[in-house]
Amino acid sequence: MLRGKVLLSLAIILTAVITAACVSSSAKNISASQKSNAPLPEEIVQKNHPIPGEAEIYLAGGCFWGTEFLMRNVSGVTSVEVGYSNGSTRNPTYRQVCKGSGHAESAHVIYNKSVISLPKLLKIYYQSIDPTRVNHQGNDVGINYRTGIYFSDPADEVTIKESLLELQSKHKKDIVVECMPIKNFYRAEENHQEYLIKNPNGYCHVANNVIDEQAKAKAAHEIKDKNFSRDRVYGKPDKNTLKNLSDLQRAVTQDGATEPPFKNEYDEEFREGIYVDVTNGQPLFVSKDKFESNCGWPAFSKPIDKNFIVERKDLSFGMDRTEVRAKASGSHLGHVFKDEPSEKNKIRYCINSAALRFIPREKMAEEGYDDWLDLFKP
Repeated sequence: MLRGKVLLSLAIILTAVITAACVSSSAKNISASQKSNAPLPEEIVQKNHPIPGEAEIYLAGGCFWGTEFLMRNVSGVTSVEVGYSNGSTRNPTYRQVCKGSGHAESAHVIYNKSVISLPKLLKIYYQSIDPTRVNHQGNDVGINYRTGIYFSDPADEVTIKESLLELQSKHKKDIVVECMPIKNFYRAEENHQEYLIKNPNGYCHVANNVIDEQAKAKAAHEIKDKNFSRDRVYGKPDKNTLKNLSDLQRAVTQDGATEPPFKNEYDEEFREGIYVDVTNGQPLFVSKDKFESNCGWPAFSKPIDKNFIVERKDLSFGMDRTEVRAKASGSHLGHVFKDEPSEKNKIRYCINSAALRFIPREKMAEEGYDDWLDLFKP
């Protein structure tokens, strides 16, 4: 009996700590209307609604163009729309919000609970923000650019608070992500919906590598057969897989573009694992053949199997190069150079990160690549 009372007391204390953490961390980041305890209008004006098996969350992470674009690339997210949350007036315009109406630029995210959990979704959201900055993300400053997580289901509150407490443990500065129920949400004007799809070169404060990694995971999820054995016959990707790639990934793999040097995902990735074709999941390179070339892109001494790739003469841009493509998918990967000094027989396969998806060794079996673990045998 005494043990039960002790456990109950500990549970109460833990809940209080979590609640206090959420309240204290968000107190610096709330609108003037909330600080004065003024009642907020309670009204939800949105186009998208969850169906059975789905849930919703409202995420404020700076400019809502970037938050929306990131969330659209997350596997398990079924819809995203942008709007204005938890301000003191009804039906604000974009201009009014930018002038300090107290609303937060937010993305209304609907997700499939069987594909992605709320804690995992929040971890992806955290990658897109600096959770210690008050009303300031990227180049944008103002109360409308505050960070916040707003929930419609009261059962999500504890999950969010626990997530924020875990996030705080990773930062020395105070976390200032607002945490509260959604009081009001007004869908933004149509020119703000899917803004970065309509305007590919538009401003986005979210790092490209964060978006690309989610797009790769989503494309991988679309590959129905998860048996990536050595006997599998790999083919060209279907339309859904290509649709779920990011703009950069499509430009590289389908149009032969080149991503920026030094600002890509795998240039400095040296963990053990394999690199697979982002369009069909076929293993192409392994970490033991990767080396530091200081060229700005992932460099490999050789592919896993020469039969997995095709080399073609490339005279574009007035240069004489050898292009590398994946034989099965037809995707452009990069170029191979045979005149670069290195420790690997003077051969360098210079490959775009956007054409690859890295799978750490410890996750290969889970991802269906256990048949390839023998690549790491001495």
